[in-house]
Amino acid sequence: MRMVDVIGKKRDGQALSAAEIQWFIREYTAGNLPDYQVSALLMAIFFQGMTREETVALTLAMAHSGQMLDLSDITDYAVDKHSSGGVGDKTTLVVLPLVAACGVPVAKMSGRGLGFSGGTIDKLEAIPGFRVSLSEQEFRAQARQYGLVLCGQTGELAPADGKIYALRDVTGTVPSMPLIASSIMSKKLASGAGGIVLDVKCGHGAFMPTVALAQELAAIMLNIGRDAGRDMIALISDMNQPLGAAVGNALEVAEAVATLAGGGPDDFRAHCVEVAACMLKLAGRGQRWQDMDDCRRTIETALHSGDGLAKLRLLVQIQGGDVSVIDDPARLPQAPHIATLTAEQGGYVAQVRADSVAQAALALGAGREKKGDVIDPAVGVIVPVKVGQVVQPGQPLATIHASSAASAAAAVPFLRQAITFSATPVEPLPLFYDVLL
Repeated sequence: MRMVDVIGKKRDGQALSAAEIQWFIREYTAGNLPDYQVSALLMAIFFQGMTREETVALTLAMAHSGQMLDLSDITDYAVDKHSSGGVGDKTTLVVLPLVAACGVPVAKMSGRGLGFSGGTIDKLEAIPGFRVSLSEQEFRAQARQYGLVLCGQTGELAPADGKIYALRDVTGTVPSMPLIASSIMSKKLASGAGGIVLDVKCGHGAFMPTVALAQELAAIMLNIGRDAGRDMIALISDMNQPLGAAVGNALEVAEAVATLAGGGPDDFRAHCVEVAACMLKLAGRGQRWQDMDDCRRTIETALHSGDGLAKLRLLVQIQGGDVSVIDDPARLPQAPHIATLTAEQGGYVAQVRADSVAQAALALGAGREKKGDVIDPAVGVIVPVKVGQVVQPGQPLATIHASSAASAAAAVPFLRQAITFSATPVEPLPLFYDVLL
């Protein structure tokens, strides 16, 4: 085969065969194709799209470009979750311990964040001593003995995706549905799960700005998973306002601990229960857990009994972290300067724009603008107000955790922009817009 022929075929709107896609991925992963040719193919895909068959073939080829985890010696059926990210999305820190507390082994690899706040791994590194890098032998041994492991992704999982995403990032081809879906699902398929729950966000603080676009992306990923023999559920969830109140790595860990202790923000707790219940439903495979209400009750029992919190404490302990921060989250990294933003007027909260809150967190140093940027784990914001809530003049709207007074001041304009008011009542935002089964 010749790459120029593959490029031309897709440029002209024809469907690539599975053999052509497998060849392209194999050759590019091996370093035998130049970036300029691969960039040309990505641009052709961006404009011409891909059929369902092409998208599945691309996903499987990327998944098989590296190590394919086989967890059958640990559990006969592994479950996993994927969130498309968002502002204040610390869901994994709560959901995985709750699912594990129900007797379902969970072995998950997560990534770092590039943007307003850190990814799951960055949040875990806010816990002193927590080891996010595990060998495959350690990963398996921990999953087998304790039924719970959460660590960083290795370069051996879907390496083709890493190479292709780096090109997409600099060639204007990131916003392509088949390329987005195949990137996400290639890593999920390589991770060895038989059942996958997708939490696809939409709104101001999400990659997908509308419900319709989130549904379209979720449907493509569901098709990929099913065609690859996986059981799938997709949730379309709101990201117009932050999830929970905390945005910032140590602050989000503290909020996760509070939630597992029976507190935490109502919206975040309800969101976690729903995602965890979906994972139980897949793990039950129509037998042990069939009804979603039963799944929710099981998760809520694990939450209110403290079993979920005990699992998080165990996870921190076995991966070398300081468990005292779970017992007392005040021992997490603390910012030296704390400022309170108060309401200049009263009324009904009309918006708490997640993207503007994200910009405030980024200005404080809670996230990365480019790879290699150092995150300050202690900084961030806590925004307790929600759309529809009544606020009085002078009421606290946000607490800013900053490295200095000047840094805190830099975050204020973003927060003022984020929170707007209405003189008339405003309907609260839903947690979820749709469930795709």
